[in-house]
Amino acid sequence: MPDPRDGDDRTAAPQERDPAIDARPGTRAVWAGEHGGFMDRATQVPVVGSVAFGYDDLDTWYEVATGGRDGHIYGRNTNPTVAVFEEKLRLLEDAEAATSAATGMGAISATLWALLRPGDRVVSVKDTYGGTSKLFTEFLPAYDIEVELVDTTDHDAIEAEVARGCDLLYLETPTNPTLKVLDLERLSAAGRAAGAVVVVDNTFATPINQQPLHLGADLVVHSATKYLGGHADALGGLVAGRGELIERIYHYREINGATLHPEAAYLLVRGLKTLQLRVERQQVNAQGVAEYLAGHERVTVVNYPGLASHPQHALAARQMRGFGGMLSFGLDGGLEAVARFFPRLRFAHAAANLGSVETIVAPPATSSHVECTREERAALGIPEGLLRYSAGIEDLDDLLGDLAQAFDGL
Repeated sequence: MPDPRDGDDRTAAPQERDPAIDARPGTRAVWAGEHGGFMDRATQVPVVGSVAFGYDDLDTWYEVATGGRDGHIYGRNTNPTVAVFEEKLRLLEDAEAATSAATGMGAISATLWALLRPGDRVVSVKDTYGGTSKLFTEFLPAYDIEVELVDTTDHDAIEAEVARGCDLLYLETPTNPTLKVLDLERLSAAGRAAGAVVVVDNTFATPINQQPLHLGADLVVHSATKYLGGHADALGGLVAGRGELIERIYHYREINGATLHPEAAYLLVRGLKTLQLRVERQQVNAQGVAEYLAGHERVTVVNYPGLASHPQHALAARQMRGFGGMLSFGLDGGLEAVARFFPRLRFAHAAANLGSVETIVAPPATSSHVECTREERAALGIPEGLLRYSAGIEDLDDLLGDLAQAFDGL
């Protein structure tokens, strides 16, 4: 992608090597893509709203337009503000390249449509995000692309289906909203052996806790709307990985037009600067909430990888640097109990989002899997009485007290 620091002077010498390349994740989130300076010596990434970028001579214009030189031509293709966001995530995921999209589903859709053709075969798991699941069950089959969804934690079955023939292996871990964990190193090896492109949705873990490319994946996708932005005020998506694959995805996205807006990119860049701090606090809160819920008589199940009782706890401890800020739990009484419980929470938004600084709760029926019918959710192993809980950065004691008074109301 074009150099994010490219400004008015198209004839400037190549920029020095970004020192953030050698930094740790928290420092990369703050500094990556920002060395070399911005216009008028601004210390913060400017919002470049121009939809077109002008040139004084045809040769330079043509060279930039055809990819022979860094620069920007038109906002649907690239933008300086957007490029900084892409560069931050490229380094956070240790990827060769990265490109963005208007939403998380825009990034996922562009990845699938850019890489798949009629007659191809996709292998994935049953526990993917609801929008992704709809692509697998409704849209891809309509274009003669076969999709096989396997029980999420049956690694032997996943490997068997991949060995039968697989052009793209799509994984999500931890899963939304059941928080199941897949062995990325094992499954990526199976995908490579079959000649498949391995794609991993890393939205829940974030690059702070997990880097799928280090475990063998070819591509990693994010709904940047969630943890990366962290403030529930900007939509965005991102895919990073092998350069040759990113070029194909970028080309699909630029032609089909699901472009990340520069103002959204600015907000995502600003949010990324506190990503490590937020995730560290959120997963401390999630661990405390999960432990509290696990001992409550009105709770039927708690899904959180940080609990020793979680079926893949040992795998998560080996594969992830932290267990994340997401959990889900079931209430005795099913959906009726959920409907009475969550309105009583004082320190939680009831909303279809996650990863924000504020705690957010939602049943899958109105959030992650609202696109699915009750029967489809049941087939995916998502009970109607499940409540997804995205821990924020509030004081843990306040969150626990809030849960206690909400249970008292039942």
